[in-house]
Amino acid sequence: MIVGVPTEVKTNERRVGLTPTSVREVVGAGHEVVVQAGAGAGIGADDATYVAAGARIAPEATDVFADASMIVKVKEPQADERAMLQPDQLLFTYLHLAPDPDQTRDLVASRAMCIAYETVTDDQGRLPLLAPMSQVAGRMSIQAGATALEATNGGAGLLLGGVPGVGPARVVIIGGGVVGRHATEMAIGMGADVTVLDRDLDVLDELDARFDARITTLYSTSDALEATVLHADLVVGAVLVKGARAPRLVTAAMVEEMRPGSVLVDVAIDQGGAFETSRPTTHEAPTYIVDGVVHYCVANIPGGVPRTSTFALNNATLPFVLRLAAGPHRALLEDQHVRNGLNIMNGQVTEAAVAEALGYDYVEPFEALKG
Repeated sequence: MIVGVPTEVKTNERRVGLTPTSVREVVGAGHEVVVQAGAGAGIGADDATYVAAGARIAPEATDVFADASMIVKVKEPQADERAMLQPDQLLFTYLHLAPDPDQTRDLVASRAMCIAYETVTDDQGRLPLLAPMSQVAGRMSIQAGATALEATNGGAGLLLGGVPGVGPARVVIIGGGVVGRHATEMAIGMGADVTVLDRDLDVLDELDARFDARITTLYSTSDALEATVLHADLVVGAVLVKGARAPRLVTAAMVEEMRPGSVLVDVAIDQGGAFETSRPTTHEAPTYIVDGVVHYCVANIPGGVPRTSTFALNNATLPFVLRLAAGPHRALLEDQHVRNGLNIMNGQVTEAAVAEALGYDYVEPFEALKG
């Protein structure tokens, strides 16, 4: 199979679908890899490094999409990229379709086979291809929040960890999954006063044990959310519903009552956002202010550290790339976890949460594979 790696074109996106190390593995398995010129620049990998790993360099994205049977990316395809997809071509990348009707419409029309990193599962019911970027985003959410709290950035002028004689900032993390756990690690490490809310008692128990009672854990109810958010200096939205739009847990009315200079970091923004006042931002202009509250809603947070993010992502995706390159239909038929990643095929929506969110008929993946 010919595997194609185009340069990412989303604003401020410097990650790349395959590292030279991964290219070498794919080529070693008997496949051909075509990489767009300059695709690896953001991670410090020049074209010569890719050639040494066995790749062929193509000058333009059109060449990559025309030659390859399988396209490996990081972020969801932009409109120009979607127009280049061909029927039966395999697209393997993050998609986040539930809050994105335009992308979904174009991918359905393309009749490509679209497998989303974020809905591939494992034997423990986890999301192994989402986890590495969730780890990065969770850690970066605290870095970003700490910066936003500085007075020069519109924040309240607070040091997250305080100093002797001056108390730390109060950090509230909504969601105790992978993002929330890594945000908690960073916040504790910086000396913040941390509260984590979740509706899974097992998650709360695990967090309490992991952090040795250095945090406060609360069962997430409307009362608990309101009480903690209104008194927080930094709130991190770290909620996830597999394949679906993120629930909006912090309302505009709550934001209006928060203290001026407090900060909201919405890690769930690529799934629609956990705060009613959220809208996507970029690394170039990461924040805006509503009712005196600083909002950080960058839709590709891990893109700010592309080298770390790309290598972490490839550690997780490479085995799936190899399996799909060996035969995508066979992989989808034989492996339930790969099949759970199938969102669109033959012009049909095969992810139930996406179909429900956007009003499409849901087609069971096995049925779509028969088409």
